[in-house]
Amino acid sequence: MDKENLYNFVANRTERCKILVAGDVMLDKYYYSEVSRISPEAPVPIAHVLDEKETLGGAANVAHNLALLCCQTHITGYVGSDYHCQSLMDKFLARGIDFKGLVPTEEPTTTKIRVMGAHQQMLRLDFEDTRPVEGEYADRMQNYIEQSLNESLDCVIISDYGKGACTERSCQRIIKACHAHGVPVVVDPKGANWAKYAGADYITPNVKEINEVLLDRIRNTDSEVVRAARYAMRKYKLKNVVLTRSEKGLSLVREDDVLHIPTKAQEVFDVSGAGDTVIAVFATALAGGLSAAAAAYLANLAAGVVVAKLGTYAVSREELLQALKREMEEGQ
Repeated sequence: MDKENLYNFVANRTERCKILVAGDVMLDKYYYSEVSRISPEAPVPIAHVLDEKETLGGAANVAHNLALLCCQTHITGYVGSDYHCQSLMDKFLARGIDFKGLVPTEEPTTTKIRVMGAHQQMLRLDFEDTRPVEGEYADRMQNYIEQSLNESLDCVIISDYGKGACTERSCQRIIKACHAHGVPVVVDPKGANWAKYAGADYITPNVKEINEVLLDRIRNTDSEVVRAARYAMRKYKLKNVVLTRSEKGLSLVREDDVLHIPTKAQEVFDVSGAGDTVIAVFATALAGGLSAAAAAYLANLAAGVVVAKLGTYAVSREELLQALKREMEEGQ
């Protein structure tokens, strides 16, 4: 692997990459509290809120990762006409993410509110409607995607979190429209219905996710991972599988070859948000004209930065450059 070329790409060329994220847009909200007594009204703890935080979640976190890599980032998905939508748009604006593709609906903006006490999650409140989105709203999202393709895109990411945006019809319309324009599609899957991703250029499951579509569960070994990936490629007409394997790194499985990329031992290994980082970095490298092998190497390196942090984390271009620099120095 030519690490110097990868370094130059990350340092100088990611700004040219124009990428659209389509999928389940979410807002994550956290209330941090201390608990010292039980309520006299009911046998429940009283959480005294000390701090709060809002972050981009789901497909929005993928876009956040792209923006930190300095890509030209666009996003489309469904939101409600509510405070949570306004908060999302403020965050997109602050990060330079183009959000003209957001489609307002009559349902709430998908939001997860977590109440934390003494470093533990006590409660989660979900604002969402997970019914498949069809009809006029789906047509508006598709029209935006096709308009964006006509204005040129380098890559499209389908970020499926099972919240209704990524129906079989919508995924197939996106994939076919992208291929008509010669634009690759990278999918982060959810659930057992991978037929909706048929024809996708790359799919990026983890071991748990690929096990959901298998008759017999696999262990996280090289041979079983390859066999599972090839099965999924045949059954669901997928061109390539990029399988993230937690502490064992990442495997790129293609029709005619396989590349296993190990990860380095970490003192902390928290996989929260690692999948969003992997697909963002992989898509950026593809958008910049790098090979799939180089893209997989970069994505695995970025994942190594993420898992060394506690909680969901998005990797900046500077952090990826530092990781590459360390790799180059160790290889001398």
